[in-house]
Amino acid sequence: MPVPKGSTIDPARTRAAIIDAATPVLYERGIDGIGVAGLCTRIGISKETLYRHFGTKDGLVRVVLETRSERFLGWLSEAAAGAGSDPGRQLAAVFGALQEWYDDPFFRGCAMLNAAAQHYDEMVRAITTRHLDGYLELLTGIAEHAGVDDPPTLGRQWLMLIEGATAVAAHQSAGDAGEHGCRAALALLAAALRTDVSVGGGG
Repeated sequence: MPVPKGSTIDPARTRAAIIDAATPVLYERGIDGIGVAGLCTRIGISKETLYRHFGTKDGLVRVVLETRSERFLGWLSEAAAGAGSDPGRQLAAVFGALQEWYDDPFFRGCAMLNAAAQHYDEMVRAITTRHLDGYLELLTGIAEHAGVDDPPTLGRQWLMLIEGATAVAAHQSAGDAGEHGCRAALALLAAALRTDVSVGGGG
C-alpha cells in the first residue's frame, strides 16, 4: 500500500489497513497456505512493513483472527438484538445471518476452526476457544432469556448445531444448512420449554 508523497504516515491506520487486506487472503488461502513473501505481494506491502507492525507473520495471523472473531460475533449479536425480545426470533435471526454468510461466494467455513486445524499451536487454539466461548455466551444469553431450566446446556447444543451447519455449508451444500440448523435449534428450544413446564407442573 504505497503512501503518497508528502502525506503523513499514521501507524494505526497502516496497521488497520494491513489487517483488512490480509483477512480475506488468509481466509481464502489458509494461514499455512501462503508464505510471507506471497502474502506481502498480495496485500501490497513489504516484508519490512509487516515485521515493523506485527513482528512476525504469526503476529499478523493472531491479530487478523482476533479482529475477525470480534467483528463476526458483534455482527451476530446485532442480528439477535435487532430481532426484538422474543428468544425464538433472536435465534432465527442468528441462523438467518449465518445463512447470508453461507451464501457468500467467498464463504470457506469457520475461519477460527480452519486456522486451528491448519496451524495447530497454542496461540491459534486459544483464539479459537475464545471465539467459541463468545458464541456460547450469545447463545446461552438467548436461552436464559427464554427461561429454560438449563441455559448453558441448551446454549452448547445450539453451538453444536451452528458449527455443524457451518461445516455442512462449507463442504456439502450451503443452500439450506442455516434453515435446517434453525429448525433443529427451535425444536430444542420448544422441547426445553415443554420439559420445564412439565417438571414445574408436576409438583
